[in-house]
Amino acid sequence: MITDFDGNAQQVIGSGDQGFSDGTYQTAAFCDPQGMALTSDKLYVADTKNHAIRRVDLTTQEVTTLAGAVEQSETFYNGGPGRSVALNSPWDVELSGNRLFIAMAGFHQIWTLDLESEEVRPYAGNGRERIEDGPLAEAELAQPSGIVADDNVSYFTDSETSAIRSADLTSAGVVTSIVGQDLFTFGDVDGSADEVRLQYPLGIDLHNGILYITDTYNNKIKRIYPHTREAASLLGSGRPCSVDGVGSEAEFREPGGISVVARHIYVADTNNHAIRVAALDTLGVSTLEIKGLK
Repeated sequence: MITDFDGNAQQVIGSGDQGFSDGTYQTAAFCDPQGMALTSDKLYVADTKNHAIRRVDLTTQEVTTLAGAVEQSETFYNGGPGRSVALNSPWDVELSGNRLFIAMAGFHQIWTLDLESEEVRPYAGNGRERIEDGPLAEAELAQPSGIVADDNVSYFTDSETSAIRSADLTSAGVVTSIVGQDLFTFGDVDGSADEVRLQYPLGIDLHNGILYITDTYNNKIKRIYPHTREAASLLGSGRPCSVDGVGSEAEFREPGGISVVARHIYVADTNNHAIRVAALDTLGVSTLEIKGLK
């Protein structure tokens, strides 16, 4: 669904029926779409349970498939033409130049899709489920689920390690852990570097050099400072509920997506089936009313 920032509904993309078909806004079908990336007239979608990357043309109002071979991959792939390569649970996407970076949760890797050649291939991670920093092809990840990038580096939530990590955007780059450590080492601890504990973080965005994440199973929104490797709780008491308020007075239920726009934080509060909005200056949280639905 497309709305303005005040919640006024403008368009609905997809028929609403679970499936996998290209076509118009009214006839296209998705299955559990998750992360998205937007240009001026194109919307790229991680269609997670269809194991596909879809493109929505906002001008022609058409949906097409760029990558994915209909079924979930049962093995690892080296990449190739997008429509011939089976993918595995792509969870989020991020644009950088003519490349679409994909948090390929099922492969425990970061992939790229070249938007000119429409070829898709692994970028970071060897596919082994673990936390191991190092050169892109040798590093080990564990279900990367959210991704964001600036000019030089991508940042991602490595959900099963409950870590926030980075991958350089050059082929000679490395993967580095910012906060968190070890597979399945969960908790709710602010602080710095290895002492930080999160619990299955999913969403991530970057604003003025600061990372904003949904610490999903802790029912909180947190700030991560990548250069100092510090983490601090920002919104949410930790109690799974739906309560508007300021800062830690607000309550969420497994928030899964986040976007920081125009001095506001927009949160997909997944298990409250709501969009929540927080002002960056006051940290006041409200629930967005979606208006104009038929």
